[in-house]
Amino acid sequence: MLLETIEQANDIKKIRKEDLNALAQEIRDFLIQTISVTGGHLGANLGVVELTMALHLALDLPEDKIIWDVGHQSYTHKILTGRRNEFKTLRQFHGMSGFPKRKESPCDVFDTGHSSTSLSAGLGLVKAREILGGSETIVSVIGDGSLTGGMAYEALNNAAKLETNYIIILNDNNMSISENVGGMSKYLNSIRTASGYLDLKKGIYNVLQDTKRGDSTINWIRRAKSSFKQLVIPGMMFEDMGITYLGPVDGHDINAMVTTILAARRVEGAVIVHVMTEKGKGYRPAERHPARFHGTEPFDIETGIPSHPRTVANYTDIFSTVMCKLGQRDEKIVAITAAMPDGVGLKRFHNMYPDRFFDVGIAEQHAVTFAAGLAVGGMKPIVAIYSSFLQRAYDQILHDVCLQNLPVVFAIDRAGLVGSDGETHQGVFDFTYLSGIPNMHICAPKNKWELSDMLKFAVTLGAPIAVRYPRGTAYTGLKEYREQVRLGRAEWIYREREIALFAVGSMVKTAETVRDRLKTMGHEVSLINARFVKPIDEEAVVQACKEHILIVTLEENIARGGYGEKVLAYMNEKGLRNRFLSIAIKDVFVEHGKVEQLQEEIGIDPESIVKKIGEALESR
Repeated sequence: MLLETIEQANDIKKIRKEDLNALAQEIRDFLIQTISVTGGHLGANLGVVELTMALHLALDLPEDKIIWDVGHQSYTHKILTGRRNEFKTLRQFHGMSGFPKRKESPCDVFDTGHSSTSLSAGLGLVKAREILGGSETIVSVIGDGSLTGGMAYEALNNAAKLETNYIIILNDNNMSISENVGGMSKYLNSIRTASGYLDLKKGIYNVLQDTKRGDSTINWIRRAKSSFKQLVIPGMMFEDMGITYLGPVDGHDINAMVTTILAARRVEGAVIVHVMTEKGKGYRPAERHPARFHGTEPFDIETGIPSHPRTVANYTDIFSTVMCKLGQRDEKIVAITAAMPDGVGLKRFHNMYPDRFFDVGIAEQHAVTFAAGLAVGGMKPIVAIYSSFLQRAYDQILHDVCLQNLPVVFAIDRAGLVGSDGETHQGVFDFTYLSGIPNMHICAPKNKWELSDMLKFAVTLGAPIAVRYPRGTAYTGLKEYREQVRLGRAEWIYREREIALFAVGSMVKTAETVRDRLKTMGHEVSLINARFVKPIDEEAVVQACKEHILIVTLEENIARGGYGEKVLAYMNEKGLRNRFLSIAIKDVFVEHGKVEQLQEEIGIDPESIVKKIGEALESR
């Protein structure tokens, strides 16, 4: 088996040229088999097998540097750098990450997880190389989906001024998580259909290089070619910026890519190598349903069907249903997403109200300011974005929405611990980064019915508001407790004495378990569904302090700037001296693993909370 001979970086160079395609098939088989058990990002990785092999054949790692944009497509890279045996722990607690991690290998140059960052990082490495007098090759691999993000263009603008080599691999599969949208997608489509021009250009240059006056003739053609290009390829944006363009190249032809990458290394300046790949290549279910196999749970290899199909609704499903109902009732409701209509549950809304649905590509900043403009124009925009991605639009939330006090609803999916995607995706910062902004309101539902009620409340508020809900199965407990949602008002679920549990959103379920255990120990315990993180229910805090010895806040957010700090600050302001305990995530980045494992690791699981409460009651 060829794959067994790959034990460390550069071992691929020992493989005979005629065996490379067989190795590519072995890698695909290995990825399909492994990810069918562990889950992970399958489609993107199957699409870049040959591209990754070509990079490893043309470069010397770890001396040369590869930066993977997003990084979810780096599995073959990990295999070729000696981590094949670690794949049984992929995305598992204390196991191998599904993204590049510098702590894992010197061949992982830059920790990534969010989109459109690789060009800026690569440009930084290039300038560091220039200053320090190095000679290593720097390569950034970016997908056409990531090229819809504005940060990529900021980097391209600066890369155009380079006088030393910098290679940008544009991995073009016409997909991000869902199908790409917008002008860049159309532009790349025009290049894909214009290979005749590129072949002609290459042929003319090769012939002229062999003539006596070749150089001067080529220079004349370069000055005059613009009008001809416009007839064949609209724009040629990259070369017009001053960045050399090579391609398109068949991303599944190893020899062609190795030849092109070696040629790109000789360019003095920034060079884009446009590589055409197919997401999910080699596995029919992933080829037919690339969005479904972007990030997949364990599945049956023969059919592609999940091994443990979901039988109950998750919070995203509830959001999807409520959005369709809201759209039906109010024609001013519009929905906005950043390249994730499936992930955030807006596909049904899109099908029902296509004129009121907007996918702006991987451009969270634009999404938020676009929503602000819609609000000024009299619409009621709902922006649905994952918690960890929304933080990319912080300035726009502050400056363009909250400063003008515009009625934009932020539907924050994947809030709290998300599990196996790890540090870059844990949604544990939103309470903190949003609550410091004037005019912003923040609420979190305890169960699926409250999510529905909060969304309906949010669109009537007439001010900026975030509705924050977790990943996973929608909680169906406490159905009988469904008080009307009122701004800044908590909901008393159980009212007793001694201990008051103020729980936020997903932590209400945890608080129920904690209460049950404390009751068996003989304690009197009240449970308050906080509902609002901003504004907090000051009246409920005062009342709880009058009736209880210990006040406990529970939240799936970092402690700094979170709900607990706000409650404690108010208690201190009012001179309320009750014992106080904040259950939150300390000042750390939380790694990957199952949510239950992570909760236990960071001490916000029921057993840890009960223990901390016992210690707080015993302390003076």
